[in-house]
Amino acid sequence: MPDQPRVRIQTADFDLAAETAALRAGDAGVGALACFVGTVRDRHGAPAGAADRVEAMELEHYPGMTERAIEAMIDEAMRRFDIRAARVVHRVGLLRPMDQIVLVAVSSAHRGQAFQACEFLIDYLKTQAPFWKKETTGEGARWVDARVADDAALARWGIAAGNAAPGAEPA
Repeated sequence: MPDQPRVRIQTADFDLAAETAALRAGDAGVGALACFVGTVRDRHGAPAGAADRVEAMELEHYPGMTERAIEAMIDEAMRRFDIRAARVVHRVGLLRPMDQIVLVAVSSAHRGQAFQACEFLIDYLKTQAPFWKKETTGEGARWVDARVADDAALARWGIAAGNAAPGAEPA
């Protein structure tokens, strides 16, 4: 996978099959591939037409800084787990509910290491990657705060985040 970047930030959608095929291409030592695909959802669960229903999400980032931060996350996963390769594709720009937003894919000789590294990377990504999210609902647009649950997920890997503001949403 030397000609394939480990990290891509893009506005275009991604193809899961193509990404995973590229991740394991030419590596006969891959015995497992673990993937996480995150999608934009109406996290409020509001019915159609409700004022607080999420209509869109807009993601912003700092080009260069974001890629470097995610590369460092992958380097840390490579140190912690016996994995062969990893890839993160994250979309930015305007997205709608049900759109794919992020892919984390990890290859390893064994499934346990692939699953752990994939989970570690998504936990790290949710709290440490420099992205900013704005939700648009019928009530208007607002920036999405960090969540206590995301900080807690990262803490189980021995990393303190502290991104959530006091009184922030717990789940």
